[in-house]
Amino acid sequence: MNCLVVLAHPLDNSLCRYLSEETISHLMSKGYNVEIKDLYQDGFDPVLSKQERKSYYENEFDVNELNEEIAQLKNTESLVLIFPTWWFGFPAILKGWFDRVWAPGHAYNHASDLGAITPCLSNLKEVKVITTLGAPWWVDIFVLWKPVNRIIRIALLGACAKKCKFKMLSFYKSENASKSRVARFVDKMRACF
Repeated sequence: MNCLVVLAHPLDNSLCRYLSEETISHLMSKGYNVEIKDLYQDGFDPVLSKQERKSYYENEFDVNELNEEIAQLKNTESLVLIFPTWWFGFPAILKGWFDRVWAPGHAYNHASDLGAITPCLSNLKEVKVITTLGAPWWVDIFVLWKPVNRIIRIALLGACAKKCKFKMLSFYKSENASKSRVARFVDKMRACF
């Protein structure tokens, strides 16, 4: 299965980077054909250009700067997102990747009457997410109702890849992570992924 791992963390020594290495190793051992997109390392520009935004409702979305990224997404059967949750949302670089790469005519189609959009990512069979949070689990779940989970599951996948399977693992209180807690989380990832 063609697998794209998208990493969105600026630090080389981050917990996210470590978890991405463990996840990639695990997926490769299971026979996945893994391609890595490290948004910071690749210098991905998250800013939707004026021309790209103008082309959102034209006959064709302006892919001049995004041909490779869009082709990569359309070739992906298994997508793995690894990122920190900051302020209960995505890092800006990952949000920009969604804004620019999950584009009309490629990830979804606009309805002619500007009604509900229709999905285009029928190639996407599964999406797996690993995120780290500084907050405890109960704040994410009971206070904020898991906003990142809802956005990915309902807004992105619900609009662009309705039939794909979704699994999300959250590592809470990540700033106070012991080696044993990290090891248990990696074991959980291996069991789930």
